[in-house]
Amino acid sequence: MADKFTHGYALLIGVGESAYSKLSLPVTVKDTQAIYAALIDPELCAYPDDKEHIRVLNNQEATRQGILDGLNWLKEKANTDPSATVFVYYSGHGWVDKTTSRYYLLQHDIKPTKLASSALAAETFTDALRQIRSERLLVVIDSCHAAGMATSKEADIELLEEFDDFERVAPSKGLIDDLKQGKGRVVFTSSEGEQKSWIKDESNSIYTYYFLEALQGAANKPGDTEVKVSNLMNYLSKAVPESALQLYGAEQTPHFDMDAGDFVIAQLRGGKGLPAKGWEEVQPQATQKINQIAQNIQQYGRYITNINEVRDVQNFHIGDVIHNN
Repeated sequence: MADKFTHGYALLIGVGESAYSKLSLPVTVKDTQAIYAALIDPELCAYPDDKEHIRVLNNQEATRQGILDGLNWLKEKANTDPSATVFVYYSGHGWVDKTTSRYYLLQHDIKPTKLASSALAAETFTDALRQIRSERLLVVIDSCHAAGMATSKEADIELLEEFDDFERVAPSKGLIDDLKQGKGRVVFTSSEGEQKSWIKDESNSIYTYYFLEALQGAANKPGDTEVKVSNLMNYLSKAVPESALQLYGAEQTPHFDMDAGDFVIAQLRGGKGLPAKGWEEVQPQATQKINQIAQNIQQYGRYITNINEVRDVQNFHIGDVIHNN
């Protein structure tokens, strides 16, 4: 039987459908669904599959208050579990106000005529993260998206014209320094400066695809039974730039700040670890897993359900209700 990663807690945020349709980023939801599926898979990361360990905020759930409530939930989990490992993944727009240099995450319920006052300011996001008293906290921000991730290229051009006081950029070094304040904080971003975060295919962004490979041991050694933050960093730093260059002739350089030190973020193949021949032996299986992993995951209300597994369990979530088989 696979070993559960019982002290793992995750908040996955995919803004996806924006209340202001031109800002919608559909692939961000596919990213969070795929990561969720990998985290709860008992043969992969082996997080407990319940709302006490993982919450997913996609589309209408990814509101400003919803995100802050989710971070407060993580705070409570860390307070009650001294061994907690906390993982926060945000995929959506990240814009900087060119007049004030303030950075904003554009959640679902932003108001385009009051962008600065309605969006989630980086300072607010950072303050909420600081309240999480875990010595093992990984924050991943995938927030500077290429035109291919938007609803359409025409909508993307309109955005540039309509919001000319704002610029899409990755979080600055100053913001990253703020985010990592506190013991045991590690911050990843999918790109640097004005670089874009590109899609790999219709299912995932480049960054998320290789993040999923890393969770399956792409940078681990034979015999390793756990995935550490350093494994993720080592693989993403090589695979993402190579893929962006090959697919788009563009630069995409992930940024990592892990002064706090290394720690385990998930089980590796359910605790079985890599076989003697290492990643090369399991890579074909891992690729197939990524291609299939989110196909049958759907979200209803606050919960995500694998519809192929509903028949095999006694209790499952549809919308905000627990149903009994």
